[in-house]
Amino acid sequence: MMTGISLSILAGCLLSLQNIFNSKVSEKTGTWVTTALVLGLGFAASLTLGLLFQGTRMFRLGNMEAWFAFSGLLGVGVVVCMVQGIKHLGPTYGVLVALSSQLILALMLDSLGWLGLEKVDFTMKQLIGVLVVIGGAAVFKLSGNKRNARGAVHEHAEMEGLK
Repeated sequence: MMTGISLSILAGCLLSLQNIFNSKVSEKTGTWVTTALVLGLGFAASLTLGLLFQGTRMFRLGNMEAWFAFSGLLGVGVVVCMVQGIKHLGPTYGVLVALSSQLILALMLDSLGWLGLEKVDFTMKQLIGVLVVIGGAAVFKLSGNKRNARGAVHEHAEMEGLK
């Protein structure tokens, strides 16, 4: 369990860093160049490391549903939406909103047993946990943080010479 928690914490940290890096690249190049660069470099790195650590075994996909292999295409939407979300909301609030929606969808998929997941009973504790996260997002938004959507758009307009 500790390994899973540690790896999940590391993934969260890496995602936050990647989102900030992506938004900085996007400021100079645009969303689509950023997306191509991020996913292209990710492909090259994962192919290289996969071959290094697994060799040709990495191409044995087993008995999975064929359409699961296309999940990488979702990465295009992830990068584009996160870059735009951070541009409009700032990093903290953009990631918080994305995390909240990710948690809600994961809970729904678990509870309904969709996409080949083992069905997990929906409990009041899970509902309270999700509501706490969403409540935290609301508190953060209402806390008077001046670096909100207007600030992020204002800064972007100045960078683009629109102000």
